[in-house]
Amino acid sequence: MPLTRLRLAASFMLALVLAAPAAAQEQQVVPQSRLEMQLSFAPLVKQVSNTVVNVYAERVVERRSIFDGDPFFEEFFGQRMPNRTEKQSSLGSGVIVGASGIVVTNNHVIQGADDIKVALADGREFESTVILKDERVDLAVLKIKSRETFDVLPLGDSDAVQVGDLVLAIGNPFGVGQTVTSGIVSALARNQVRSGDFGFFIQTDAAINPGNSGGALVDMNGALIGINTAIFSRGGGSNGVGFAIPANLVKVFVASAESGGTSFDRPFVGATFDAVTSDVAEALGLPKARGALVSKVLSGGPAEKAGLKPGQVVLAVNGIPVEHPDALGYRLTTVGIGGTVRLTVSSGGKEEEISLLLDRAPESTPRDERLMEGRNPFAGAVVANLSPRIAEELRMPASAVGVVVMEVNRGSPAARIGLQPRDIIVELNGTEVASTATLATLVEENPAIWRVEIERGGKRIRQFFR
Repeated sequence: MPLTRLRLAASFMLALVLAAPAAAQEQQVVPQSRLEMQLSFAPLVKQVSNTVVNVYAERVVERRSIFDGDPFFEEFFGQRMPNRTEKQSSLGSGVIVGASGIVVTNNHVIQGADDIKVALADGREFESTVILKDERVDLAVLKIKSRETFDVLPLGDSDAVQVGDLVLAIGNPFGVGQTVTSGIVSALARNQVRSGDFGFFIQTDAAINPGNSGGALVDMNGALIGINTAIFSRGGGSNGVGFAIPANLVKVFVASAESGGTSFDRPFVGATFDAVTSDVAEALGLPKARGALVSKVLSGGPAEKAGLKPGQVVLAVNGIPVEHPDALGYRLTTVGIGGTVRLTVSSGGKEEEISLLLDRAPESTPRDERLMEGRNPFAGAVVANLSPRIAEELRMPASAVGVVVMEVNRGSPAARIGLQPRDIIVELNGTEVASTATLATLVEENPAIWRVEIERGGKRIRQFFR
């Protein structure tokens, strides 16, 4: 292109810039010099890389012999064929959040592990122990077995994160070693990302792959804003859709671990909530299909005491909008047990604010947890009396009552009849099973035919056994 035409094009572009509104010019930032074009994330990476670790988890699994339990084989050889054991390894990432060696990672990285090692960026390895884990929020806190002081990645405020913010994802994808990728925050408050009852994620397009789980999502101030957890992928690799657990939930979880908690208790509301669909929003006179619709309120629970009623919609917690029921649960959890929140509630087209005290789920009925034994269909099952506390542990509706199956031992009579955790034993031979003591008494009668009625997922199932 001739020099004259280049000058004309430059003059035209300059005129467009000068003619643009001042507000638009302030929103656009482009490199103004060669120095700015050479900007790099390197100083930030150097600042935080020592705080991101690799987590190696090993578990011993038993491989059953194909002849195990075969009566012909056992009679012919006069002995049982021993089962074979082998080690399985999994690889993930973690973040040092406490100078004494406190590491946070995903629960699925260390699930079922017998031995967990933490490797630092400088190559040193340490044994570690699990001090708190929770499958529902997919977080675990480890303690490095060492007396030295470690570099720490400070926890940021994930509520201050905005869509479009620059972020770095640091972890150990595919076991190749510590890797840094950059991207932006693509969305906030994502739910329905995976199975489970936690649904409030930061979405990012920074490349996240297998092995990144438990690693850090870092903002431009060098603060942890999320723990990388999941990806949407058809082939197992990054498609630019990754999800991280917000740092504000991580703060509450780590605080619970450091206080010596053996379980992560979330606030008990005493109500169930549904999503607000467009049809529901229109029927209730809401301008948008957002919030958490109150569908049921438990008698005597915190929600009833606060004045929450079925048909109302929770729109915000402490002034922060609530997008869906999962977001409501997240907001209450990050406030923590013992706190009081201000709920913005819509009722009859009008908004009001109510105060809700957050407390632990009560064990209103003693759990009386017991292992069923003897010659009966329930042998090998661990049962307990349902209460809001047990229901919360098992992720069941708080209003559930009766005797619930907590665990079923493999190969037991209870397993053979298909009994499953969360099954509620309703009746036995026509008699209502109101408590574990009642069940134990009925089992001792040893009838010729067992007529069992259970409730599973809200449906009644009747079975007969001899």
